[in-house]
Amino acid sequence: MKRIAVVQRILGILLMLFSSTMLVPVAVDGIYRDGGASAFVIAFLITVLTGFVMWWPVRGVKRDLRMRDGSLVVVLFWFVLSVFGAIPLFIADQPWMSFTDAAFEAVSGLTTTGATVIVGLDSLPHSVLWYREQLHWLGGMGVIVLAVAVLPMLGVGGMQLYRAETPGPIKDAKLTPRITETAKALWFVYLGITVLCAGAYWLGGMNVFDAITQAFGTLATGGFANYDASMAHYHSDLLLIISMFFMYVSGTSFALHFTAWRARSFFSYLGDLEFRVYTYIMLAACAVTSVTLYLHHTYASFWNALVQGSFQVVSVMTDTGFTSTNFSIWPTFVPILLMLIACIGGCAGSTSGGIKIVRFALLVKQGLRELLRVVHPNAEMPIKVGDKAVPARVVQGVWGFFFMYVAGYAVMALLLMALGLSGLTAFSTLAACINNMGPALGQAAANFSSVNPYAKWVLIFAMLWGRLEIFTLLVVFTPAFWRQ
Repeated sequence: MKRIAVVQRILGILLMLFSSTMLVPVAVDGIYRDGGASAFVIAFLITVLTGFVMWWPVRGVKRDLRMRDGSLVVVLFWFVLSVFGAIPLFIADQPWMSFTDAAFEAVSGLTTTGATVIVGLDSLPHSVLWYREQLHWLGGMGVIVLAVAVLPMLGVGGMQLYRAETPGPIKDAKLTPRITETAKALWFVYLGITVLCAGAYWLGGMNVFDAITQAFGTLATGGFANYDASMAHYHSDLLLIISMFFMYVSGTSFALHFTAWRARSFFSYLGDLEFRVYTYIMLAACAVTSVTLYLHHTYASFWNALVQGSFQVVSVMTDTGFTSTNFSIWPTFVPILLMLIACIGGCAGSTSGGIKIVRFALLVKQGLRELLRVVHPNAEMPIKVGDKAVPARVVQGVWGFFFMYVAGYAVMALLLMALGLSGLTAFSTLAACINNMGPALGQAAANFSSVNPYAKWVLIFAMLWGRLEIFTLLVVFTPAFWRQ
């Protein structure tokens, strides 16, 4: 019972913390005065009171968290956060949304997926547009990591929350001796690059509101836009290039950014295997896509093919999901290629979704090792990342992750087709959601508004499955997790 009480206490504090973010859209509405503030005030009151009611009875309960407790807090908080994050969207007059749609939009924002059910973004109140992008920005680095950084008074082992929340196969490395300092370091890097991105967007021609909110979506690799046309609204190659650069940066490990900044050396990037593989795959995909678009006469000039093709590759591979055109009508080879590289995703420790580059690299290395073992069955061939041998347990974990990824994908895709989606729509919407990428093909090429409500709940689960990287979510459903 004490274990449940300490989890309840943490959830109450985190919910009260999250409620404060709903006041920011109220301030935005005070500037633009185009409606929407009342929905956020009501949602704030509901959320903060619920958090207080959860926290007050168990406020004196303290106990160090074990790893399983951290996983439970993270899973419960993401589910609870999704419900309460949907409240302002559900009660707002504009846009009018069912609870299913509001939950889908909120989960899509928090998991930085960027799939939307809203049509008519151009006419939405500024407060609602800000809130959607704010969900991205908070979900990008993880609200739990933020809480560990700014709430050391939680009185629990923050490392357990950090391990459960941080994406990637190797989660034990700390940038600084104290976990709160590690979380703060990541957030300072995240905030600093966000400011740079917003400034670049503004200098590139966006107004101040768009520059800030689109920077939120870019750094979180989220993909929500303020306009139905997404980045195509601006008709600017310069803005596409700026966006490409910062999406590429956001798909890189923020721990690597911190290491490079602390060492004041760009060579920290070049010495990282995952970063090099990430860059090589992206450059190769950009080249293949651009040449294909030009040879198929999709664009009259090679420059346009290069900019449009490269932008979509970077957006999809980092699982950001911004679009500059309707790529579903491109030559069939290209959209399928984009969906495949979305599954790979960005680097571990970034805000990207997908399998992650380091896992993909380890899978390739393991496959090549097994091939060599056919010729040299008794040879000792350790798998290395850089100069370091990867522990066998990590390699086994990567294979386990890959199996669960493929198996979960297959089951959910079949379920979506059983619920009435076509094969193309089912597989592409699932790829968009499980990889936290956003854009899809088929029936959902424009947006997800036409997807039926039952399928949306499957996709909501897929978004959380991808954001929590499968094991963190699945482990709480195992009987062993609940045994003492």
